[in-house]
Amino acid sequence: MDFNDIQSAWNNEETNKVIVPTQLEKLQSANLPLDKIRKNLKKEFLYQIISIVVLAFIPVLYKFTPLITTAFYGLYALFVVICAYFLAKLFFFYKRLNVANANTKDNLYDTYFDIRLNMELYKSFTYSIAPFALAFATMIILKDNSQELIDVILHKKSADFILAGLFGMFIGVMIPVAFLTEWWVNYFYGKYAKEIRKVIEELKEE
Repeated sequence: MDFNDIQSAWNNEETNKVIVPTQLEKLQSANLPLDKIRKNLKKEFLYQIISIVVLAFIPVLYKFTPLITTAFYGLYALFVVICAYFLAKLFFFYKRLNVANANTKDNLYDTYFDIRLNMELYKSFTYSIAPFALAFATMIILKDNSQELIDVILHKKSADFILAGLFGMFIGVMIPVAFLTEWWVNYFYGKYAKEIRKVIEELKEE
């Protein structure tokens, strides 16, 4: 952008909308973290779809009993519905990022908040499917003892003990899942969101 371009923009637009060369350079610097987020999101979406399909074959791979197989696919159906909802949200977010541009401060600001919002959505998605992962793992472990487990649960005194154990296991799993999720989101998306936020702060100072 040379002097004639700046003068033309000054004459044809309001003063507060003119983008001077230093602002343009800073706005363009936000494109790199945006590209990183797009690439990570595209890979993640693909991996999620593959994982959902692979999970459908667990009863066959581990030779579940008919009882466990029925229970598995009942949970799996609900699991797929939840995944479809969140993945649709993330897909539309990815589409918005593909057309997002950083040619003005307002556009960049809107894109930044869209990224932050969908980072929280991603966390919610992970927390929502974690109990299903725990349930599927439990089915794999107990696949040959399903009837014995039902007999134990039907016995009141033992049922309380089993439920307490399952609750403790759930808490024990969810705590590391929460830490891992925070790390994962920050590593693949959060650090790039911070770079974009830094550009926005620098533009505010001018």
